[in-house]
Amino acid sequence: MFDAIFTESRSRIDRLQIAALCGLMLLGVLFVYSATMVTESAMSAPLYKQMWLRQMVWYVVGLGAATALCLINYHTLARWAMVAYWGSIALLGLVLVFGSLRAGARRWFDLGFFSLQPSEFAKLAFILAQASFLSRPADQLAAPLTFWKAIGMMLLPFVLILKEPDLGSALVLLPTGLAMLFVAGTPKRYLAWLIGGVGVLAALFLVDVLFAPPGWWQIKLENYQRQRLLVYFGADFANADDSPAQRAAAYQVQLQKSYQVRQALISVGSGGLVGKGWRQGTQNALGYLPRAVAHNDFIFSVIAEEEGFVGSVIVITLYGVVLFTGLRIAGSARDRLGKLVAVGVVTLIFSHVFINIGMNIRIMPVTGVPLPLLSYGGSSVLCSLIAAGILQNVYIHRRS
Repeated sequence: MFDAIFTESRSRIDRLQIAALCGLMLLGVLFVYSATMVTESAMSAPLYKQMWLRQMVWYVVGLGAATALCLINYHTLARWAMVAYWGSIALLGLVLVFGSLRAGARRWFDLGFFSLQPSEFAKLAFILAQASFLSRPADQLAAPLTFWKAIGMMLLPFVLILKEPDLGSALVLLPTGLAMLFVAGTPKRYLAWLIGGVGVLAALFLVDVLFAPPGWWQIKLENYQRQRLLVYFGADFANADDSPAQRAAAYQVQLQKSYQVRQALISVGSGGLVGKGWRQGTQNALGYLPRAVAHNDFIFSVIAEEEGFVGSVIVITLYGVVLFTGLRIAGSARDRLGKLVAVGVVTLIFSHVFINIGMNIRIMPVTGVPLPLLSYGGSSVLCSLIAAGILQNVYIHRRS
C-alpha cells in the first residue's frame, strides 16, 4: 500500500520545481567547497569536518524530511499546526536563556554535532499556524478580533526573534504574514491600517537611528545593528560636536564596519561577464572577502566573482523557477488552506532571496539572512527543503 501511495504521489509532483531545487543544491555544494577549501588547514582537515560534505549531509536529511512530508496530507499537518507553533515559541524563549552566546547573540542550541537555530523552524510553524487560522469563512475574517489575533500570532515570534537579536529573521515574518492576510481575504481597510502603521514605525525607527543626537532616548539596538544601518545609509559615525581626533577615530570604525560590504561589491563587480572560474576567485582565496562569512551570508558574492554575470543570472533564474512554480501551486490548490500555505512558503523564500542578494549588492543592509540552499547551515538547509516539501504536498493533494 505504501509503495502504491508513493508511486501515485511521485507521478504527480512538480518536476520543474524539483529540478530547480536540485540545481541549487548542486551549486550549493560546489561553492561552499570553493568558499571554504582555500587554505592548507581546510584542505588537510578530516573529511567529516569539511563544510561542503556537511552541507551534502543536510541536503540528504532535508530531502528525507521533505519526502516524508509529501506522504502526509497537508490537512493532517494543519491539525498539528498550533502545537508546532507553540512548541517553536517555547524554543524561542528557551534559546534566550540557554542558547549558546556567539558575537553577542543567543540564536542557537549547541548540540555538539549540530547547532539548532529555532528561528528557522519558527518561520515554518508560523506559516502553518497562520494558514490554519485564516482558513475560515469571509464573515469571520471581517471581524476585528480575528484580524488582531492574526497580528498577535505574527508579532509573538517576531519579538522573540528580535530579542536574540536576529533582525533579519524577524523581518521576513512581516511580508510573509502580510501576504497571507491579503490572500486570505482580510478586509483591505485593515491591511491599509497595518501597512500605514508599519510605515510610520519604520520611519520613526530610521529617524531615531540616523538623526537622534547623543543623549536623547533611542530605540534599544545592539551596537553592531546600529552600525550596520549607518553603513547602509552612508551616515557619518561621528557626531556633529566631535573633535577632529574623535572624527578620525569614528571614520576608522566606519571603514572597519563597512569592510564586508565593500569587499562583497568588489567580488560581484570583478566577476565580469563569465567570471574568473571555479575556485579562481581572488577575493575569497586571498581573504579579502572575510572567510568567516564567505560560505554563508556572502555565498552569492563568491558565485558572482567566479562565474560572473552569467552565473548570477543562472542562480536568480533557478530561484525564479522555484518561486513561480510555487505561485502556480498556490493557484492550483484545492482549498484556501493549501493556497495560504503555498503563498506563505513562496513569500518566505522570496524574502530570503531578496534580502540576501540585496545585501551582497548593497541594496539592503547586512542582516545575516541566509540564501536558501546555497548558504552553509544545517537549520537553514533543513527548513528550506521542508518548505519545498510542503509546497509539493499542496501540489500532490490538489485533486484529492
